[in-house]
Amino acid sequence: MTRKTTSIALIAAITALSGRAATAREIAALTRLDAQTVQLTRPDTAPVAVWISADTVLDKGDRRFAAASTESTLTLPIPASERRYVILESRKGKTAVVAERVLPLQQGSNFRDIGGYVTRDGRTVKWDKAFRSGAMPLLTDADYALLDQVHLGAVVDLRSIEEREVAPDMLDDRTGALFLANDYSLKPLFAKMARSGGENIYEGMEIMLVPQFRALFNRLLANEGAVVYHCSAGQDRTGIATALIYDLLGVDRETILKDYHLSTTFRKPQWEMPKVDPADYPGNPILKYYAARADGQPPKAEPLYTPGGISHLAQFFTYLDKQYGGTEGYLKQKIGLTDADIARLRQTMLD
Repeated sequence: MTRKTTSIALIAAITALSGRAATAREIAALTRLDAQTVQLTRPDTAPVAVWISADTVLDKGDRRFAAASTESTLTLPIPASERRYVILESRKGKTAVVAERVLPLQQGSNFRDIGGYVTRDGRTVKWDKAFRSGAMPLLTDADYALLDQVHLGAVVDLRSIEEREVAPDMLDDRTGALFLANDYSLKPLFAKMARSGGENIYEGMEIMLVPQFRALFNRLLANEGAVVYHCSAGQDRTGIATALIYDLLGVDRETILKDYHLSTTFRKPQWEMPKVDPADYPGNPILKYYAARADGQPPKAEPLYTPGGISHLAQFFTYLDKQYGGTEGYLKQKIGLTDADIARLRQTMLD
């Protein structure tokens, strides 16, 4: 038995599994409880078979955990060392896939699968197509082993030359993925942020990062394995990139903003920068950002709001809409995407 989730089937599955229309934000969620177990949460108790799978397709090799579960929460035996998927099968044979959004890395920061969100037209962003992250200079062998399971095709580094100098990527070396980056200095960006007083801090980043965003969208269009893209904290430049992807795919902006603000919870700044002697990197601005606090602890992840309490990303969306007519306008005008590219990206990235 082999069943692939088509867009039409998935719309039916959403309705059957959640008891609501296809505007639901997520069909279900997996949250890690400990090194051996995860919790499946779904919005209602419609009976479903629950399968644990090594991929996103239901087939003979999968293990059925429950034949007709009516529980809204279930604890499932999935080790942190294994990338696994939970497939929910309705009585009519419709399937929906759920995976851990936050990968359980030992020494990673803010490493998340962007899949699983439901779009306004009832489709779902595919799992294991794209991952967002903070810097990864301190990943363990176990972390590399887990990431090797998602079949990486490319690593797109959004960071400046100063950041890459201090904390170079090794994920491409360990997995064989293609590495893509572009040189620029972080100093003008930090200077602009200092002058802004915390308002409209993302304005201009969409121009500064054109080469990086072009590389990211080109790799997503190539569809040659999963794509990891990241900056240092995995929240600002990476947050913009993720918002552009979601907005183009049709995820509603309320969901995009909620996902963006998850970075405050999922960042682990202590794993984003190795311990180095600042004297070895004179004038490097990123080291000042990661300087230890007075109590010797690493910097804390700060909430992503302006002094007036406005989300930085919400403010950027307002600017993007005014300046370019929205995300699609920006991606066409500055990144060079065509209508055919956008249609292909949606076909590639959505169930």
